Amino acid sequence: MRDTPRSAFAHFLAMPTRWMDNDSYGHVNNVNYYSFFDTAVNRYLIDQGVLDIHKDTTVGLVVETGCSYFSSISFPDTVHAGIRVAKLGNSSVRYEIALYRNDEQLPSAAGHFVHVYVDRASNRPTPIPAAARRVLETLVLPQNP
Repeated sequence: MRDTPRSAFAHFLAMPTRWMDNDSYGHVNNVNYYSFFDTAVNRYLIDQGVLDIHKDTTVGLVVETGCSYFSSISFPDTVHAGIRVAKLGNSSVRYEIALYRNDEQLPSAAGHFVHVYVDRASNRPTPIPAAARRVLETLVLPQNP
């Protein structure tokens, strides 16, 4: 995904880096990239009204993640996280996320994570709720079947 343009993503969330995000090498530490991924996806779901972290009986648990790093991000950069759905299953969804530094056209990092929807009480897989599925379908792009 190193050469993936911004146009390959259905939605973006801008997030400012923080002073504390930088490590001793002067760039954002790798662990923060996963936080950007998680924040971008969950903020989108909350904003679309299909995620209530306190009351929903069905929740998405992250079961797989991955990230490739291409160039450094540092404070005070702004990260623009592009998100799309690569695969929408019965009870799982695979997101692809790319992190763009400021106005750069190619990503500084790109990765994925998989949510498996489970019943909160039993922790057993359950179908993605219909409202969430409709929202997730909007993140599936034609070039990303």
